[in-house]
Amino acid sequence: MKAENKKAEIYLYSDIGYDFWEGTSTAETFAKDLKALGDVSNIELHINSNGGDVFDGQAIHSLLKNHKAYVTCYVDGLAASIASVIAMSADKILMPKNAMMMIHNAWTGIYGNSKELRKMADDLDIINDTIVTTYINKANIPECEIRELMDNETWLNADRCLELGLCDEVLEPMKAAASISKEQAKNFRNVPKELIETQKEFKTKKAKAYLKLLEAVSYTHLRAHETLAN
Repeated sequence: MKAENKKAEIYLYSDIGYDFWEGTSTAETFAKDLKALGDVSNIELHINSNGGDVFDGQAIHSLLKNHKAYVTCYVDGLAASIASVIAMSADKILMPKNAMMMIHNAWTGIYGNSKELRKMADDLDIINDTIVTTYINKANIPECEIRELMDNETWLNADRCLELGLCDEVLEPMKAAASISKEQAKNFRNVPKELIETQKEFKTKKAKAYLKLLEAVSYTHLRAHETLAN
């Protein structure tokens, strides 16, 4: 984050959630950095994120929604999952023609007895209700259509977002288009093939450790689906 002449720029270019190496959450860091910007009247929020922890994302959404500054969001590449909810905090949302949003129902990996699983399903329904409300406050379509889009894990290009009222303006394409790594794509069901990066490598120890974490989360998610299906 940086601020100059009452104007601030914020870049949300990572997954959202707890950082095990830093020992802090995205929302906690975001809140401190936002406060440190001081008295600003305009915020430019740039998003390129696959999403992450729903509660961290909702906290960031609330921080921006309640800020006195006029917030303009630029979806620079991808605003997926809870990152798309954060985008809804802006007064104006702009998307290059080759940017995308993805909206879906909240999910989790869990093991336990039948009562615990039923409670988690009920909790997820409540979380989904709050997300639906956020989209409805921006979109120009009825609740039933929003829920259908979320049920189907829908990937939306900029023109489609404009049609649905999820963005306000479509800009010229950027050189860096929306993309997602093969490892991160495992966390979703309907990622368009053209978005999946095939050459991205994880070389550092920290990156490799993070990759293992992503794979573990993905495996737990898939096993939970298999357990429920059986």
